[in-house]
Amino acid sequence: MEVVVAKQQKAKKQINLFYCSECEELALKVAASSDAIQLQSINWRSFDDGFPNLFINNAHDIRGQHVAFLASFSSPSVIFEQISVIFALPKLFIASFTLVLPFFPTGSFERVEEEGDVATAFTLARILSMIPKSRGGPTSVVIYDIHALQERFYFGDDVLPCFETGIPLLLQRLRQLPDADNITIAFPDDGAWKRFHKLLLNFPMVVCAKVREGDKRIVRIKEGNPEGRHVVIVDDLVQSGGTLIECQKVLAVHGAAKVSAYVTHAVFPKQSYERFTHTNSAGPADQFAYFWITDSCPQTVKAICQQPPFEVLSLAGSIADALQI
Repeated sequence: MEVVVAKQQKAKKQINLFYCSECEELALKVAASSDAIQLQSINWRSFDDGFPNLFINNAHDIRGQHVAFLASFSSPSVIFEQISVIFALPKLFIASFTLVLPFFPTGSFERVEEEGDVATAFTLARILSMIPKSRGGPTSVVIYDIHALQERFYFGDDVLPCFETGIPLLLQRLRQLPDADNITIAFPDDGAWKRFHKLLLNFPMVVCAKVREGDKRIVRIKEGNPEGRHVVIVDDLVQSGGTLIECQKVLAVHGAAKVSAYVTHAVFPKQSYERFTHTNSAGPADQFAYFWITDSCPQTVKAICQQPPFEVLSLAGSIADALQI
């Protein structure tokens, strides 16, 4: 038995994990969750003209080894320097290369609704599809809760997209609640229901929808009953949060005992997270009991600093597991 266990431990890939500056805290957590991961570093510098002056440390020492890069494309201004490193690493005679991009930022711009629209989800997917092959073959690209699963077809054949989800982290947290047996899952629209309902089949469900009343679009309950329940709204991402707030209001009106929310990607541009903090709520009826997010958007996590009702569910353990695929 001990021999079998020893062989299983030896079978683990030893990963050299590089990371961008924004992801340092997450990278430290990933490394802490697995003894098979060793952190490596990059000198992120700039020339006087603003263009990147980059240096990959220990480039010779990682030859023949498995390498990963933890990225955060939080704004267009940081993408170029990271793409430069991502394109350089596979050429250092490494055994394999994995790109971990927890949040695919252009995922919600995947459709062309009228001639002239630019589907930037396709653009970014095509850029990543040009990552050079390592000695082990195509690059694996790990992404969490991409906005639409059909975006897998935007990637070319020279990369292997691996789509993971943060929902197991939510399920683990829900089991810890004192009212765990009184949870109902709500979806803000049909898109969220299609995206996540099969992962949450053990819970009663409520589906909301936006309907037009005159010049306004109003959130209504399409199906399900929230009365007396602790309702958890689930979606892949949040921007301004307007839809979540409208859902909370309609669920409360229909008798929900408490309303919480979970999103994998807390984008929150222009500090829009502030409208959810308890200090900025109009009253108890307008508050979220919990607002769970992951650390896929490091800048948001740093800004929120665990202000109620926010709780951060770290992807670190999941990323460590994904690097062993």
